[in-house]
Parts: sequence; structure tokens; C-alpha cells
Amino acid sequence: MTARRDRARDKDPGARGNGLRSVAGQVFALEALIALLVIAAAVFITFYQARSDSERDAAVRSLAVAEAFAKAPGVDAALTSPDPTAELQDRAEATRRATGVDFIAVLDRDGVRYTDSQPELIGRKATGDLSRAVVDGNSFTELFRGAPNDAVRAVVPVVDDKGRIVGLVTSGVEVESITHAVQNRLPLLVGAAAGALVIAVGGAALVSRRLRRQTHGLGPAEMTRMKEHHEAVLHAVREGVLIVGPDRRLLLANDEARRLLGLTADAERRHVSELGLDPRTVELLESGRSATDEVHRAGDRLLAVSVRPTLPAGRESGCVMTMRDTTELAALTGRAAVARGRLQLLYEAGVRIGTTLEVVRTAEELAEVAVPRFADFATVELLEPVLRGEEPPNSAPASTEMRRTALSGLRPDQPLQPVGDTVRFDVQSTPMARALSAGHAVVQAELAAAEGWREQDPEGAARALAFGMHSLLTVPLLARGVVLGMANFWRADTPEPFGEEDLSFAEELAARAAVAIDNARRFTREHAMAVTLQRSLLPRVLPDQSAVEVAYRYLPAKAGVGGDWFDVIPLPGARVALVVGDVVGHGLHAAATMGRLRTAVHNFSTLDVPPDELLGHLDELTARIDDRESEGPDGEGRRREEGITGATCLYAIYDPASGLCTVASAGHPGPALVSPDGLVDFPQLAPGLPLGLGLGDVPFETTELWLPEDSKLVLFTDGLLEDRVRDLDTGLGLLRSTLARPDRSPEQTCADVLATLLSPSPRDDIALLVARTKLLDRERIAEWEVARDPSAVSPVRNAAAAKLVEWGLGDVAFTAELVLSELITNAVRYGADPVRVRLLHDRTLICEVSDASSTSPHLRHATTTDEGGRGLYLVAQYAERWGTRYARRGKTIWAELRAGTGDAEPIVTAVPDLDALEDLAW
Repeated sequence: MTARRDRARDKDPGARGNGLRSVAGQVFALEALIALLVIAAAVFITFYQARSDSERDAAVRSLAVAEAFAKAPGVDAALTSPDPTAELQDRAEATRRATGVDFIAVLDRDGVRYTDSQPELIGRKATGDLSRAVVDGNSFTELFRGAPNDAVRAVVPVVDDKGRIVGLVTSGVEVESITHAVQNRLPLLVGAAAGALVIAVGGAALVSRRLRRQTHGLGPAEMTRMKEHHEAVLHAVREGVLIVGPDRRLLLANDEARRLLGLTADAERRHVSELGLDPRTVELLESGRSATDEVHRAGDRLLAVSVRPTLPAGRESGCVMTMRDTTELAALTGRAAVARGRLQLLYEAGVRIGTTLEVVRTAEELAEVAVPRFADFATVELLEPVLRGEEPPNSAPASTEMRRTALSGLRPDQPLQPVGDTVRFDVQSTPMARALSAGHAVVQAELAAAEGWREQDPEGAARALAFGMHSLLTVPLLARGVVLGMANFWRADTPEPFGEEDLSFAEELAARAAVAIDNARRFTREHAMAVTLQRSLLPRVLPDQSAVEVAYRYLPAKAGVGGDWFDVIPLPGARVALVVGDVVGHGLHAAATMGRLRTAVHNFSTLDVPPDELLGHLDELTARIDDRESEGPDGEGRRREEGITGATCLYAIYDPASGLCTVASAGHPGPALVSPDGLVDFPQLAPGLPLGLGLGDVPFETTELWLPEDSKLVLFTDGLLEDRVRDLDTGLGLLRSTLARPDRSPEQTCADVLATLLSPSPRDDIALLVARTKLLDRERIAEWEVARDPSAVSPVRNAAAAKLVEWGLGDVAFTAELVLSELITNAVRYGADPVRVRLLHDRTLICEVSDASSTSPHLRHATTTDEGGRGLYLVAQYAERWGTRYARRGKTIWAELRAGTGDAEPIVTAVPDLDALEDLAW
């Protein structure tokens, strides 16, 4: 019967190794245990995650309720009322019930409760640190532990309309409520875990059943027999295999391993150190570390060795080493690896060299790329003209003296000349001179044998040899067939000298670097020319005027000068025009275009027209220039490259007599206005279209701003605000916070703004103009209204003379009376009501006569037979300047007289009586 059962078990694989003795049974037990542990951990983590989510939700809800109640209408007023509790208690309780929080309390600044969900706490001081809300004015949430209950609470300050903190609002959910809410979910979690465990155990049973079928229910004994079969196979493979035990004794070596390593028949059970292996191989086997395709010697063979432990990491284990003979492939593989490394280095050089358009930085990048993968030390020398951005000389003698520009090495202590020193190659037999003469790389494998190099600088050569320098490769930097400099590669720590195979790589590396250096040189030259042109076209000295105190900054972009500009232009009537503009693009053309526009603005400002009209004239001129540029067969391309399309401009006129500032913009960012107390505002302007776009006859619009004395008007270009890592809104925020500092002069304001907003490498020009406004003393302004009656001229003239005597300007009283008589008389005769007279005592005496007529007078020379027509001629003779200014309705004739200088008056052949002058006509 027993024999029959054994035969039946042999016929039925499923009957063998059942239970935990089989591999399948052990796998089932392990999977069930893992599932149990994972599900238990998941339940634990989910429970505490639910509690954390509930606390976070309570914090968000509490903060929202507290902020909504703190900012509700009437709360700040109730806090300052005689009885805040009476006004807020019911309201707070109603809010608490509506929002579902456990409490809402209103506190005074000291933390004493005005209201609370527990009335017995009213009047008591709340515990905890409330200083962040009271002192800093910040809202915050916290997990509060203390009386009356632990809770997640939010604290929000109540701010009145004057910005003062008048109280606090706290709201929260008690920890006990959170705990109850989480515990209610526990039965669901336990049920889900039980279901997951059932599914996991069922899945493990299915896997175990499938594994039992695949392994035929094999147990350890059967697996041992299978191992023996595998060992038999190992001896037939053509790859050496060694199995070493935990005690580092050889357990198994197949036939190929015995052949490759020369092992004897009694090698098994011997320690690896006794097998006669290479010391590196013994160290690898004794260390127990893993390895992949390490090259080891075995006699005259090179073996590719791989080692893996026989047991998982963390347990004392033996190892398995496999090996194959790679002697014939070693040489080819080494050469291929070197070539692959050189190609990779050339690729990296193309990416890393020339990242900037700076000559010095490009030379430094060349030196950094070569070390340490090609040379131990690398130096780059450039000609002086190249460093300045100039054309390099073509003559050979001029190339024998260079400036060391870059140096890179494995060690900081090196014997080579430092950066900045002049390097000469006077001896023609030096490797450097031979490379410059031949135009290609030269290798000096043994530096000690370089007689010319030692003769050039005996002391320096001795230091280099003592340091260990033994090999040199020098290559000229050539671009367009012209020498820019040279690169020298040195080896000291690397035992292998440079060879002929290194020449082509060095020349390719130098050629790529030379192109980048030449591009940087060209850019340096153009950048210097553009900066020179730009600065020559910008105002060098601001004109004298009394309307504003001005400071400015102009910074060209490092990547290329742009077309930003600014200007301060004195206008008649003690007024001043402030201008800032920007031409799209960079380089010489942008700078030249800026000069054309600035000159045009100066010319149009002499017309003394409002800002919107001036921008209209400027836009028309820009369009005409662009039209002329587009004439001819290649006109469209020339217009795209040389036209002014894309320029913006902001033009503002400030009048110190009234404090009125009139601003108009042609697509330019508006100014910042800083009040005397430090309040910063960005007035909304009609943006307008950029100049010369040709998008239709859309008129420009003006905006009038009334500026108190000591206000600051800040004009800027968009390069100040925008950067690679900063958008316009962020820049405006930084500018606002920087300008909000009262009692700062314009110079200090400019310095503060650039210190805050200037990036290390601005990508666009920056123009900044800060003007602090002044108001003309009302005692130095006199105004009269004149009736349309010739008899009204004399009283105004006499009143003006008296005012001049009061101002201490009696020496120009006669001249002023003469000018006023002429201007008032003709306004009465030919103008329209109302006629007004104004005197301004500024740097000069300004006489203004305005009326509602738009008829413009003009200067003419009367004949000897004319009874009139000499009035305006006399005005032009006696006044420093005179002119006409048009307003929306009417005009103003003005004349400036030099005041208090003692200069002699112009000689006039015959000066009639002032009353008689009133009868003269223009």
C-alpha cells in the first residue's frame, strides 16, 4: 500500500510538496502576511490623514469666517462704540450658527472678549499669542491648546477706514469636534480594510495555485536536484564562472574559469588569496562589492569581470564572478573610448563656449572646457586690439605680444603667468612662435627639450619644470585667416604627453572658440560705438530752469544699446517739458533713430503747442520718414531695418505758476506720481498708439494732473520694470514700494530705484527721469483783467509798474511798461474778451497778455510813411524773447525781460511817450 501511494504521488505532481513545505505554500504565506501589513498601515495612515485634512479644513473655514466677520460693514464702528458687546454678540452668534464653526469671539486690541459663544467668557482675556495680528496686522491660523478648549482657531485684525487696528476677531473649530468627525469614519475604514484583506488573500491564493502548477509542487529537495543540473550546464558554457562562499573560499569553478585563470584541480575550498590570482581580482572578491565589466589581468590576458552577491544585500553572502577574455578587443575599445570622449567634449564646447558676447568670458569658457578632460592646465592669450573690440593687426610682429586673458587648472598653485600679464614670443623657436608662424597647432611632447621655450623665459621655464609641467600643445586662434590670439594646453599630473593624435582635436576646439571670440569682438566694437553715439545724442547738461529739480539715469543694455532717451526742455512762461521715449531695437540704428526723434521733439517744442499736438506732429514726421525709407526697389526691406516704426514717447508740460501738469503718451508707459507724503500713484493715461504705425488718424489725448509742491514726477522706460525673471506688474510693485519714501531728493530717488530694480545684466536700455516740482511764489505773480476799452490800458500799465517797484525791479519798469502797452493795446483793439495780463517774476520777468482770439500777430518793418506798425518791432527790440502760445481757446502773447542784471537797454533812435505808444498798431 505504501509503495502504491508513492507511485501515485509520483504520477500526480499536484500531490507533491503540498502545504507550507512547498515553494508555492511559502509564497502564499508571505503574500498574505505582506497584504495584512500593507492594509494595516494603509488604515493607520488614512486615519491620521483624515484627521490632518479635517484640521486643515477647520483652519481654512475658521479663517474665512473670521475675515468675513472682521470685514463686515459696521464691525469696526461697533468696536469703537460705547457697548461693543450689545451690538456684536447677537450678530456673532448668528454668524456662528450659519457657518457651522464652534465659536466666534470679538476681542479688543488687548485680547479681552467683547463677544463669545460662551457668555460667561465675555470680559475675560483670551489666551495665546495675538501679537501677529495686533502689531503686524497679519491674519493667521493656529492649533490652540488651552482654556476653555483646544481648537483650531483663526485670528484676524479689524481695521477701520483709517488703517488702524481697532480689534480682533477669532473663529475656530474645537479639536473635540474634529476628533468626533474623524472617528465617525473609522467603521468605514475598518470595513474597507477587511474587504481589501479578503481580496488580497484571495489573490495570493490564486497566485500560489498558479505557482504550484508551474513548479509542479516542488519542495527544497527537488530544487536542490535542479541546482545540480544547472551546475552541470555551467561547465559547458564558454564564459568563466566562479562561485565564492561567505568565507571567501572557492565553491565552484567551471571549466572556462579554470582555463582562463590557470586553476588547478584542487582549487575548490581554498581561499581566493591562495589561488594565484591578480591582486586586484583578489581584492574585488574579498570586498564583496558588485562590479560590471571591470578589466583585470590574468597572466597575459585581459578579462572583463562582473561580480554579483549570491544573497540579497544586508546579509552575509558569497558572490558569483563571471569573466570573458577581451584581450583582442582592449586596444580597439580604448581607442574608441578616447574618440568618443573627444567627440563629446567637442559637443560640449559648442554648447559652453560663446554663451555670452563678452570677449574675456568666451576665452575663460575655452580654458574651462579643456580642463581636466584634455589638459591639466589651459591658458588663453589675446591681442590687445581684440580685447578692445578693434580689428586685429595683420602683421606678424604685432602678434608676438599678447595679454593673458584666461587661465584654468587642476590646482590653484601653478607656475604660469597670471591673468592680465603680457606674454611675449620673441624667440622664434618657441612652440608658440612656431604655431603662429605656421598657422596650425604645434605639440611639444617633452618640455624639458624645448630650448627656445626655456630661452624665452629661463626663470618661468624652470618654475614650470619644477612644478611638473612636461608636455605642451599650443594652437593659434584664427578667424577669417587673422590671428586673434592663441591657446596653450599643458600637462603636469597626467603622465601621458600630448601626441600627434591630439593636434586635430586641439585645432577643432580652437577654431570653434575663435569664431565665438571674433563674434564677441565685433559685438564689443559695435556696442562701444553705439554707446558713444547714444551718449553723444543724450543731454549732457540739463538746462537751468526753476520749475522742477531734476535727476536722471541712463544705463545701456549689456546685450546692445537701444533707443531710450529723455530730455528736459525749458518753455516760455517758466514752464518746462519733460520727455522720455523708447525706440524698439538695439544697436547703432536705434541710437541714430533716437537722435532724430529727440531733435524733432526739440524743434516741435519751440512751437509751444500742447502735448497731444506735439505728438501728432512727431507721429506725422515719423510716418513721412518711414515712407521715404520705403521708396526704391528695396524700400520695404530698408524700411523694416532703418525705419522708426515702433517708437514710443511720453511728453509732459509742467507749469509752476498753477501746478498743472499736462501729459500725453504715444504708446509709452505712464509716469509715477509721488505726493509729498510718499503716496505713490500711477495715473491712468490715454495710451495712444506708438509713433509711425500708420494705424489710422487716431488723435492723441492729454491728461491734466494737479501737482502739489514737492511732488515727484517719475518718468521711465519699460526696461526699468521688465526683465527675464520679472513681469511688468511685479516691476510696478517694486517701483511703488521704492518710491514710497518721503523726504528723498531726486538723486536719492534715482539711486534707490536702480538699487532695487536694476538686474545684473539688463536686456534693455533704462532711462529714468525724476522731477520734484516747485511752485512759483504767489507773491511773484500778478494778474489783471482788462476791459475792451483803450482807456483801461493806462491803469493796468501803472499797476504793473508799481508791482515791479514792489518786486525790486524798478530798473526794468520802463521797458516792461513799454512792452505791456504794446501787447495790451493790440489785444484790446484786435482781440476778443476776456483780455488778461499776467506778470511772472522768475529768473526773468515774463509779461503775458492773453485774449480769446486766435489771430496771431507777426513782426513787420513799417515804412517811414506808416503811422503805425512798429509796436511788435519795439517789443522784439526790448525783450529777450517773445512769442505766441495757443490754448484750446485763444492765445497768449508773451515776452521775457532780463531782470536785475543791470545791462543797458537796447538803443532805440526815438522812444515816444508811453501813452502815445498805445495808438501804434502792429
